[in-house]
Amino acid sequence: MDVKSTPRYLYWLFCQFELITCSYLMEPWEKVLFYSFNLAMLGLLLYTTYVCVAFHASSAFQLLCSFLGNPRENALAVVK
Repeated sequence: MDVKSTPRYLYWLFCQFELITCSYLMEPWEKVLFYSFNLAMLGLLLYTTYVCVAFHASSAFQLLCSFLGNPRENALAVVK
């Protein structure tokens, strides 16, 4: 993709977004509220995804390390 056409492509994507959501019909103050809400929801979704993926990756890594660890230590941990 040509660097000069990148802003035009981004503008085209934004126009498509406005057409799909019908936000081109809104008044400016409505657009601000609509876009703010959408950005807040996107931010919360990304943050939640980051936290959950980090938690699950950490627990999967601990489980893998316990399987690959010393079998005698694992057997003693179960008995205790």
